[in-house]
Amino acid sequence: MRRTILISSLLLALSATATASQVYKWVDAQGVTHFSAQPPQGEQATTINTAAPPPKPAEAKAAPTFQSIADPEQAAIDEKVKQQVAAKEAERKKYCESVRTNLAQLQNNPRVREEVDGEVRRLSEEERQQRISAAQKSIAENCK
Repeated sequence: MRRTILISSLLLALSATATASQVYKWVDAQGVTHFSAQPPQGEQATTINTAAPPPKPAEAKAAPTFQSIADPEQAAIDEKVKQQVAAKEAERKKYCESVRTNLAQLQNNPRVREEVDGEVRRLSEEERQQRISAAQKSIAENCK
């Protein structure tokens, strides 16, 4: 089995180089450029290497980006908005982590206690289930 795979992969690799043939390029008397697999009779032709990648174009001018066109005042506003969005996203992630932690505690612990006005009291099963459903709803609405 290994021998068959080895032989077939070798043949496949060799077939790619075998199919690559020489291409000839020449310009006729009218100035028209021709390409052919056979060299022309009586004309001087150059061979083209088809296995090599095409040459990279000369340094092309990069298209100006939107931000480079915009005025500095707009760029400052854009940067401020980006910072605000990043801060809101960080706040949302922190909130989601907190809600998920609370949900896990509510689901895993049937005896949940809370402190209200300095007194510690135990949540009833009904209150616990209500808080579980509220946490699940909050996660579904706010967390990805």
